[in-house]
Order: sequence, then C-alpha cells, then structure tokens
Amino acid sequence: MLRTALTLAAMVTTASAFAQTAAEGPRQVPAILTGHAILPAETFIDAPADAPADARVSGKFTTPQRVDAVGTVVGRSGGRPTGVSLPFRGQPVQGHSGIRSMGDGTFWILTDNGFGSRLNSPDALLFMTRYRVNFESGAFERLQTVWFRDPNRKVPFRIAYEGNEPRYLTGADFDLEGFQIIGNKIWLGDEFGPYLVRADMNGVVEAVFETRLGDRTIRSPDHPQVQTPIPGQPVPPTVNLGRSRGFEGLAASLDGRFLYGLLEGPVVDPTTNQLETRDGRQVLRIIEFSVQEERWTGRSWQYVLDQGATAIGDFNMIDATRALVIERDNGEGTADRACPEGQRREDCFHDIARFKRVVLIDFSDVNVNGPVRKLAYVDLMRIEDPNNRARVPLNGGVFTFPFFTIENVDRIDAEHIIVGNDNNLPFSSSRDPNRADGNELILLRVPELLNAR
Repeated sequence: MLRTALTLAAMVTTASAFAQTAAEGPRQVPAILTGHAILPAETFIDAPADAPADARVSGKFTTPQRVDAVGTVVGRSGGRPTGVSLPFRGQPVQGHSGIRSMGDGTFWILTDNGFGSRLNSPDALLFMTRYRVNFESGAFERLQTVWFRDPNRKVPFRIAYEGNEPRYLTGADFDLEGFQIIGNKIWLGDEFGPYLVRADMNGVVEAVFETRLGDRTIRSPDHPQVQTPIPGQPVPPTVNLGRSRGFEGLAASLDGRFLYGLLEGPVVDPTTNQLETRDGRQVLRIIEFSVQEERWTGRSWQYVLDQGATAIGDFNMIDATRALVIERDNGEGTADRACPEGQRREDCFHDIARFKRVVLIDFSDVNVNGPVRKLAYVDLMRIEDPNNRARVPLNGGVFTFPFFTIENVDRIDAEHIIVGNDNNLPFSSSRDPNRADGNELILLRVPELLNAR
C-alpha cells in the first residue's frame, strides 16, 4: 500500500500537491522517438503438442456459426476489411496486453484472450512470451513462451478444456490484460471476473482470487456465477461492473509487497446505484492487494479519466508512489485518411484517434480513497522523430501512434519508456484503413515525463 517512510516534510509537500484541481490537469511534455520495432500481424505459433487438437486452429467461433475452414472469414475493423481472414492455423501472437522490461534488452509480453470476448475465444490459448527486440533492425526474437494451464484444478469454475489434461486455459476462461512477475510467481489481472490469478513460472495456476473493493465483491456480466436475466428483468444486483471493464492494468510496488489492479471501467456507486463519477467524469479504481497476506487490503484510489478519454490501457510503477498509465479514446487512424464528414466507408477512418496518452500519476498514503494526482503526460499522436527512427510514414512531420487499443507501457531507464499496441488481430486497422495492424513497440525519450513531480 505504498507504505514508505515518508518524512513529515515530504508528507506536507505531497498533501499540498494533492490540492491540485481536476480543472488544472496534467501538463504536456515532449516525447522523442528513439526506436521502433514491428512484429508482423500474421505471426503465428503452434499450440503445445499436448494441447487439445481443437487448439491447432484458432478463431473458429468468431461468427454466429462455427467455421472450421482456415482463412474463410474476413476480418473487419469498424466495418472495414483488414485483409486478414480467420480461422487461423496455429495460435496468433497478437493482442499484446501487458509488458515488463527485464533490464537486459528482453521483454515479457502478455497475449490477451484471443478475439475479444468469452464467447468467441474458446480455442485461443492463453500465454506470455519473452522477446529480445532489436530496435536497430526492428525485429522480434522469441526466446520463451509460457502457456497457462490448470492441471491442479485451482480455477473455481468449469474451463473450456475441462476434460483435456493438462487443462490449458483459453480466452473463454480468462481475459488476461495485465501481469507482474514477483519472485518466481506470475500474477495476472483478468477482465472477465474480474479475477487476480497466481501462477508459477511454468504457467501452472496456483490460486484465483475474487476482486474485493472494500466490503463488496466486484463482478462483471462475464463472471461465471452471473446468470443472464430473463428478458425484461433487471441485471442481477451482484453485477456492479461493465463487460470488459475488469483489470486492464496490474502494477506492483517495487519491493513486490503489493499489487495494484486498475479497472478499465467504473464500478457502480452503491449510494447512487450509478456508475462512479467525479466532476462529471468516469472514475476508475486502483485496488490494493497484499502479496504476502494474499488478500485485498481494503484500500483504493480513484483514477479520473480526462475529458475525451474512454479507458486506460496499461499501468506500471516507476518508484514508490509514481506510475505510468495509458489513457485513450476508442478512435483509430489519422486525419489524412479520415472519411468525409458524416460518411462511413470501407476505405477511410470514420472515427480517428484523438486522445492517446501516457500519463505519469502519483498516489500514496496521503490520498487513499481519493483521486490520484496526474503530474504530466505525453501525446502519442505528436511524437518527435528528429533521427528518422520511424518505420512508417510521418503525419504532418510527427510520428503518430493512432491505434484503437494501446496496452503496453513500462520504464526502460531514467529517460526512456517503451509503449506498444494491442492489434486485436484481425479486428484492428489503425495505420491503413484496410490493412491489419502489426504489433508495434516504440522507445520514447521522455525525461521531463519521468522527472515530473
């Protein structure tokens, strides 16, 4: 819970800083592109040899009727064909939804649930991969893949591959969007429950924790214990979080004592029975979990979305009280490829990206239960590229990162961060209206961001 030994002077200074009003907002600071790497969209790996045969072809359930023939269903983004069709032979190395720098030029990257929902992802296996990324050549080298599975039956509900040892987990079981490695354990944040999951370094699940906010259990419509209401009946009162609004970010204190799960959407305020807001803006919750005690501590913080933002994408600590957060809208694409006003066509972007940021926040004992303080941000739609590091054309003289979902951020060193997109293969085409996105990683020099106080 950020239980650091703050001096009295530091506490006074911090308390004064938290008097900053939402209207003031964080200040924008520059970002310079220093590296760019792209993993091609159509990158696949074989399922493990002992996985069910069903997992050899993925994406068979992305239409109302099962489709087994490989490459026969056109992928679309906002109605636009993306040039990639499914089902896929193998498992797509896509959906990058969490990253940690290992400090040696390698990165662990988490792949999310597959194709976006519990219903359409029962043949998408859950895994994370360690890469060495060469920013000079732009290439990814896959070093290791960890497949998540439940041979000891720790998952408290029926999984898709229930009867197939060694019980590999799929996107019908969890939607993994954030992770941390603490000691020899992998901690995973899930959107469906939402749940917190602990696994060993071989991917074997050891424990699954329900999410608690104070004295309430947080459940989305995808929680396995939630039953679909009869038409005309209200949503069950146990549902207090929107679909696909569970843990999008999962951070850890630098000493590994605490985890901080950041929800993607607001929970229902029990006093008003409405989604939680502050000054007319959506409030997301950062919820604290004690790793040693294996319990939610009851402490949380409010993350207030700025005007124009609809969600967060990732969350990682950089010191005892400060963290990086991706805050974004739902747009994709750039103005030079925008549709004429009011039109929605297959060859242009009808809802371009406008709000894509990496924000530095501060939260501590001083403002428990209150809003985090936003210190500064960089605009991912206006990145300087003086050394010609971009592997795609610039837009108006600047490098843009105009992806629908941007879900990876971590600090590299005292001046640099790494940022990556989730390409939602084959359902996102944010650089070209009709071409499926690859998985991109960018290195940004941002000393002013990392030094903001």
